[in-house]
Amino acid sequence: MLHNYIKIALRNLWKNKGFSLINIIGLAVGISICLLIVVYIQSELGYDRFNEKADRIYRMVLERRYPGRSTSYSIIPHSIGEAVQKEYSEVQQCMRMYADGGNTIFIRIGNQVFEENHVIFADSNFFQVFTIPLTQGNPQTALNKPNAVVLTEETALKYFGTLNVLNKTIKLDAGGNDLIVTGVCSKVPENSHFTFNLLAASSGIDFTKQINYTGFDAYTYFLLQPNASAKSLEAKFPKIIEKYVAGEIARTFDTSYEQFQAAGNGYNYSLQPLLDIHLHSDLEAELKPNGSISTIYIFSVIAGFILLIACVNFVNLATARSVERAKEVGIRKTFGSERKMLVMQFLTEAVVISVFSFTTSCLLLLILLPFFNKISGKELSLGFLLNPVFMPGFLLFSVLIGLLAGGYPALILSSFQPLAVLRGKFKHNQKGIELRNGLVIFQFSISIILIICTIVVFKQMQFMQGDRLGFQKDHIITLQRTDLLTTKTKAFKTELKKIAGVEEVSGASSMPGGQNFFGMTMKAEGVKEPLTGRGLVVDNDFASTLKLEIVKGRSFSDKFPSDSLAVMLNEKAVAELGLANPIGARLTSPDPFLNQPGKPGQTYYTVVGILKDFHFQSLHQKITPLILLNTSKFGEVSPLTSLRIQSDKFQHTLTTIESLWHQFLPQQPFHYSFLDQDLAALYHAEQTSQRVFGVFSILAIFIACMGLLGLAAYTTQQRTKEIGVRKVLGASVQQIIVLLSRDFIRLVGISFVLASPIAWWVMSRWLENFAYRTGLSWWIFVVAGIAATGIALLTISYQAVKAALTNPVKALRTE
Repeated sequence: MLHNYIKIALRNLWKNKGFSLINIIGLAVGISICLLIVVYIQSELGYDRFNEKADRIYRMVLERRYPGRSTSYSIIPHSIGEAVQKEYSEVQQCMRMYADGGNTIFIRIGNQVFEENHVIFADSNFFQVFTIPLTQGNPQTALNKPNAVVLTEETALKYFGTLNVLNKTIKLDAGGNDLIVTGVCSKVPENSHFTFNLLAASSGIDFTKQINYTGFDAYTYFLLQPNASAKSLEAKFPKIIEKYVAGEIARTFDTSYEQFQAAGNGYNYSLQPLLDIHLHSDLEAELKPNGSISTIYIFSVIAGFILLIACVNFVNLATARSVERAKEVGIRKTFGSERKMLVMQFLTEAVVISVFSFTTSCLLLLILLPFFNKISGKELSLGFLLNPVFMPGFLLFSVLIGLLAGGYPALILSSFQPLAVLRGKFKHNQKGIELRNGLVIFQFSISIILIICTIVVFKQMQFMQGDRLGFQKDHIITLQRTDLLTTKTKAFKTELKKIAGVEEVSGASSMPGGQNFFGMTMKAEGVKEPLTGRGLVVDNDFASTLKLEIVKGRSFSDKFPSDSLAVMLNEKAVAELGLANPIGARLTSPDPFLNQPGKPGQTYYTVVGILKDFHFQSLHQKITPLILLNTSKFGEVSPLTSLRIQSDKFQHTLTTIESLWHQFLPQQPFHYSFLDQDLAALYHAEQTSQRVFGVFSILAIFIACMGLLGLAAYTTQQRTKEIGVRKVLGASVQQIIVLLSRDFIRLVGISFVLASPIAWWVMSRWLENFAYRTGLSWWIFVVAGIAATGIALLTISYQAVKAALTNPVKALRTE
């Protein structure tokens, strides 16, 4: 019997090739998008699961409270982890890592110099906590010595051309001892929240040997004992603060910890499960840009809706063709077919279409995956989809889709009464028409929502990268590792300024969007409460190079020898310090690097300028207090040098700059970046969402239009006689086109009314992730409505024009 059902189903599909093709293509696109998102979600949910002890690994993080604000950090003082392990038996291992903040490090191998951007320093028990196999060396001892380093296989081949590199020597050009290769490991999996090419022993870093309970510098991980409770351990952290942190607070800020808290300050430590970091963490100084669980939810909903849109096409076309299938049902019932047999027949047709669609979707998936990888920045593969173990599941999936799409049409078609059908009294049921209209409204509502989301994400991206940042980002390049110039720094800048096309030159410890804005504390004379903010070391020309607005006072200048002890503040810092007349105000700091040895808080700094607030961090964060120090206090040396270059002379100017670099540092590679591109990288997740929303919007509209095309064709076919009569009575081509189009356009209009408030609510919630955001302008919704209407008109216009131009005599002969 099943064989007979399949044979009849194939015969019907071949007989109605046009409608069958529309159904197969629509379902195939829907299924392929659904599977593509499944692959993406599977990759996102799989982050860090390669670690054998992943369920017992936690990262200790910090919410630092300041008066009137708070900031959450993924790095904490490096002595805190040791204290927790010492005090509480729940901790089996404490392991800390230190990153270079994304700065370029030069590696010297003999006479060759390599650039390296992914360097991590870690405690010796790194390989006892994380599961990254060593292909050479002993994981128990690989990082035991201060000068030990482990390379990935790819890095070993790049440096030495071989994997046999144990005991070979590399040198960091930043200074320090030579490093001895003690191990080679596999490449860090892409679905890890950190990555490295070079893993060095942290015991070789001097500052890690000093006690530190307040300065944030270490990524701290705990491997808990089996069956240990993370919540129980977390509840004990306030005691760690009382025992270890309070004393350092008292010494640093000259106040008790109780008074420190009463002023609005505080430390809230907590534990983050390793498996939650990628999708649930968005803290300061993350090791890699993380994903978002919200994105997973959104993509899951989109996948479901796109698949539903494809299924709606099937339901619409099947019920629309009910008149055509009614006679078939009548004859079958007259000859003794039971309703359940007819239901089985129609469900078989639906399942056959679904199986064909699933097969087509697999081919589409192979085509779409490289494109999706490009727009999402991922390296997804179809490994688990092609696994024979999952094949029965995928077959069942395609059958279920067929049953979902074909269930309602099968019940409707099998319910026709043979007597009414064969007497020619059967007509379309009003409820059936209303259902089809409702399904078209559903399809275009989803499409309009996706169009609005795409426009809003694009508008927010333009806002974040626009001219509201408070500084100029265009035509500025940043030279890396200019700290290697040491005493030649000033001479190098002087020569740069002589190059035609170079408008401004400036040195700084970090640039807007960078991670090297260090924490520092300042206290104004006569003010009791200190200010903890971000610090930046810049030279005299920093403000002019970035075109920062100075609202009061002046910038640093060589005309004032005392500027080595001068500072500039942003408006936020002035407000939090409570300075009514900030210019000339004197500040002190408890930070050791700002004082003479053994004399904390006795060096005075004078405020010489106030900068208008600018976004030196991502727009996800609110602007915080910023204190600018002068490079003249630190020997004029700065790790970064930025240049503003005339756009019409860019390439020639860049070549000249590179030539000058090699004159000053002949052994060092020339490495630069564009400031606007560095800033754009801060919003990688939003850029991915923008591209993915755009693609999904196009595909959703494509599927909806496939169904609309089929409905328009069938509606036109059913109204052939009416169109012929109207033309004979004098109706124009334009009137016929309006007649056939207006009902569909009315449905799109209703879709717009329903979709707009939903899209407004969804995007309002999404925009709440940004401290500074664009508005939901009225024109966004108008553009989406016009776009949907225009696309619908283009879809049905072919059928409408074709029907309007048909000879009425030929149309009437069909009857």
